[in-house]
Amino acid sequence: MSLSRRRFNQLLAGGLGVALAPNVLAGLVEGQDWRAIARPQSEAPEGKIELAKFFSYGCPFCGQLARVMKPWLAELPDDVVFRRIPISFNRAAWANLARLALALEETGLAAELDQAVFDAVGVDREPLFTETAILDWLADKDVDTEAFRQVFNASHIRAQVARNDRLQARFGINSVPTLVVDGRFVVVGEQARSFDDILEIAGELIDKARA
Repeated sequence: MSLSRRRFNQLLAGGLGVALAPNVLAGLVEGQDWRAIARPQSEAPEGKIELAKFFSYGCPFCGQLARVMKPWLAELPDDVVFRRIPISFNRAAWANLARLALALEETGLAAELDQAVFDAVGVDREPLFTETAILDWLADKDVDTEAFRQVFNASHIRAQVARNDRLQARFGINSVPTLVVDGRFVVVGEQARSFDDILEIAGELIDKARA
């Protein structure tokens, strides 16, 4: 469900700071750089463009993209709203990670702990796949685990994971991380050489959505 090793190597071949590949500079190519969604859907307010990131804490490449995206997101135009969509691919372990991501957002802890979770799972190989493991890890971060447990187990959190998974299926997303612009355009980036290239494509699709 995560990026293949071959795909990952393609993304990183030139390093994260290299210049864009010539095909990106020459303009986007449908089917190569992006694809259209047959049944578009966006939750952005009227007049806004949604940039959605489908991800999982269980995907190490998602953590690396998150780190690269942080300064890029700070420069987004005012008419773009960013939405994080944790998904599970119907895996129980990943469903728990998706609930963790949603609960961190709801409790206001995402800004502090989001990258830490990515690093714990993707770099340190901590198996944060059960409620017990997650709460033990949070306890070490001085989080009120009893209050967090209530949010983590809330019915609306579980329902949101299910909705996210249905949206992932509707958009035909079969790997993470995947960026979607305006509920209409999926970033494909077959010729991208770095995550920066992926973000450049997303930026051009934002311009396309605005036009």
